Order: sequence, then C-alpha cells, then structure tokens
Amino acid sequence: MPGIGLIGYGYWGPNLARAIAEVDAAALSAIADMSPAALERAGRRHPSARLLTDWRDLIADPAIDAVVISTPVSTHFDMALAALRAGKHVLVEKPITDNVFKASLLVEEAARRSLVLMVDHTFIYTGAVRKIKDLITDGSIGDVYCYDATRVNLGLLQKDVSVIWDLAVHDFAILDFLIEARPVAISASAAAFLPNSPETMAHLSIYFDDGAMAHLNVNWMSPVKIRQTLISGRQRMIIYDDMQNSEKIKVYDRGVDLAEGQDDDRERRVSYRMGEMWAPQISTKEALITEIEQFVHSIESAERPPSDGESGLRVVEMLAAATRSAALRGQPMELVDLRRAS
Repeated sequence: MPGIGLIGYGYWGPNLARAIAEVDAAALSAIADMSPAALERAGRRHPSARLLTDWRDLIADPAIDAVVISTPVSTHFDMALAALRAGKHVLVEKPITDNVFKASLLVEEAARRSLVLMVDHTFIYTGAVRKIKDLITDGSIGDVYCYDATRVNLGLLQKDVSVIWDLAVHDFAILDFLIEARPVAISASAAAFLPNSPETMAHLSIYFDDGAMAHLNVNWMSPVKIRQTLISGRQRMIIYDDMQNSEKIKVYDRGVDLAEGQDDDRERRVSYRMGEMWAPQISTKEALITEIEQFVHSIESAERPPSDGESGLRVVEMLAAATRSAALRGQPMELVDLRRAS
C-alpha cells in the first residue's frame, strides 16, 4: 500500500485528501500546507496524517511513496521536479505546469526514473466522459466531426490564470482523451472585463489533423452555470449536460446523409435522418475516487494512466497556443511551430 503525501490543503486539496483516505489501497500519510488554519482543518479530518508546514519535509519523508500536489500552478514545476528527483510518484493538479518547456522537463524526468507522472484532469474519470469514449471507440458515433462546448459560470475569478487556463483546460483534456486525431492549430479570442484581471471570457476554435473541429465558449461572467457539450459524428450525435442529475448523456440517431451519384441538385441528394434518442446508463462512481485508484494502480503495475504526463503536456501545448492566439486577436497558432519554439 503506497503512502501518499498531499501538498496543499486549500480549495481543492481537501477533496483530494478525502478521496485518498477513501481508497483502501492507499494511505494518506502526510499533509503539508503553509497555513496553520488549513493544517488545523486537515488534522481534524485526517488525524492519522502527519502535518507539515514545509512541503520539502514531506518529499524528504522516506515513508512517502507518492506525492499529490494541489497548489497554485506557478508552484507545480518546482514541487513536482523535487518529488520526482526524490524518487516519488507524482499526481499534480491541472494544469501540469504554466508553460510547455517545464511540462516537457517533468515528462522527461519521470520517464528517466520510471516513475508515474499523472495530472488531475478529473473529468476524464467521470462515468459520463468514459461512456462517451466507449461510444466513440465502438463506432456507435462514427467519425467525430465536431465538439462544441459551453462552460460558463459566475466566478471564480482567478488572479494567476485566465479563464482559458481555468475552464478551457477541462475541454482540452477531454478532447485529448476522446479523440484519436491530434490538434494542429488553435484560434482564440478573449477579453478581460475587469481592471488588472486576466481574461474573463474566451471563444476558442481547435482544428484537428483529420478535419474535425472543436469550439469552446468559456466565461467567468455568466449569470448561470452551464456545462453542455454537443458531439456530432458521422452516425449519431451526443448531448452531454454535466449539470443534469440523471441522463447526463443523450444519444441521438440523427444526421445528414448524402445519396450516391453525381447529381448537381443537392436538394435531391441530401436526406435528414431523424431517429430516436436514448440515454445510456453511466457509472455514478465519484471521479476523484476512480482517479486515485488509477494512480495507485499505475504505481503498482507501471501501467500508463489516461491522464499521464504526456497527456498533460499536450494540454499545456493547447493552452499556450490559445493564449498566444488570444494575444494576437485570434490569429491561428500552429501547434507544431509552438512545439519547435518551446
């Protein structure tokens, strides 16, 4: 049973600590945070965990086999690199780092030491997203044409990252998990509506090497919370609404078919398929529990997790491209060029 140490007990850290404690195959051995108040809360909820004010002491503890990092993104690189160099497996909150070069260094370090490097892209461990993956993999949807997502809410405004790094990161991770094709270019338009603030809203377009396209609408200044995604395929279409308590996924047997032949009259060649809708059964297991179980399994078996370091690196490449495009008012950024520059 691996002993796991958690660095950071602020916003997301308590959720990770609870999930670690609930997984029978793992032990929450230590928690580190600079805040005495945070450590006091952690001690009440996890009395068996060692409490530390310096994360370096946690990494140096020989009883710790793996480190989970839940701190601001600007600190991820130094903490993760120190943990890897100390021979610890690492699970780091999304995004893995704040730039491509640092992410690539972590991936190289983990590979060199044969350690698990995993990113907390929680959505790909939800029952809904995994069911969509199954529907795409088994051919039920057909070739994926389009992924169109709206991810908006009021707040939480961040000081250190823009809405692209806070919200679009989820869809980048989901796209990397669902679609075999790879993005080749990204265009983004963004705006900041508050003084001395990062961008609070953005529209992004992602172009894939097989002709598929994704469009993302992310916003911190919406009066309502919306989490809805349309996935259009050659055979069927999916509506994924994460705000629904039941029927989060609805599959529609609908689409457009073109008849064979060379007739120039398109109206005579096009037919619209209006089939039934069904809502497949999905697992209700908490995504964080599944994620921690995957982390432990990967440590024990050396099996590559779905959200491994390389996946995290690809997500950061997309974030960097989108940020650069937004700074240039929507100019498309080629990911190959960005990768070479990094």
